[in-house]
Amino acid sequence: MVIDSHQHFWKYDPVTYSWIDDSMAVLQKDFLPSDLAPILEKNHVEGCVAVQADQSERETGFLLQLAGENKFIKGVVGWVDLRAEDIHKRLAHFSRDKKLKGIRHIVQEEPDPEFMLRKDFQNGIRHLAQFGLTYDILVYPNQLAAAVLLTRAFPEQKFVLDHIAKPRISEGLDNQWMHHIKELALNPNVSCKISGMVTETSNFKWQQQDFTPFMEVVLDAFGWQRLMYGSDWPVCLLGANYKEVFTIVKDYISKLSDNERAGIMGLNAKEFYAL
Repeated sequence: MVIDSHQHFWKYDPVTYSWIDDSMAVLQKDFLPSDLAPILEKNHVEGCVAVQADQSERETGFLLQLAGENKFIKGVVGWVDLRAEDIHKRLAHFSRDKKLKGIRHIVQEEPDPEFMLRKDFQNGIRHLAQFGLTYDILVYPNQLAAAVLLTRAFPEQKFVLDHIAKPRISEGLDNQWMHHIKELALNPNVSCKISGMVTETSNFKWQQQDFTPFMEVVLDAFGWQRLMYGSDWPVCLLGANYKEVFTIVKDYISKLSDNERAGIMGLNAKEFYAL
């Protein structure tokens, strides 16, 4: 089973998705299941996990509706305000839909590098396990130190790092990024998505070998059992088409055993998100 652990859907609105500026014109349109389904079929991908791209409960409901209408959408990582005083009530409401598998906050846009250490945010994290929900960590490298402390503080909570924390691929390996990746991986409750790499290149210009050192680091740190493939479609279209992203990961892991490749390409995501 091949599962894409990370992709997005939206009905484009310039206000709602204001982060999609004119430099990302290719993304300024609707991206819906009818667009993705033939791409997944062509690449022999059996299902996907739809991840939030807007911090609104309205979008969470929209993604859950799409998942209910399309069997290939195996799960949803939505958004609720983890800082809300009624967080238990909000999680209970959305968790009635079994396709909700996790929660994500766009921490990379928070100016405070220690945002995830705030008491109100951690209070929300504290409620997730009760509903069987995972948490996707979306951060830049300078926020990784806080991610290490967060995941250490909640050893029973399942976390997954998105986009290998967005290192600057074109600049080569950074010692601080490598250090914090290794520290994060010491927490056995944390997994990592091999995703979002092509968009972290300079002017979206890259060679396939540019990604190899970074994949080596996360494979060595997390082991194959805690890695999962993600396309980051349609955001990946800024730098590559779906097949190119798929091939980067598939070619790199070709040196691994059948079981290890099967884990990274789908079975790990299936287990992590209880798909």
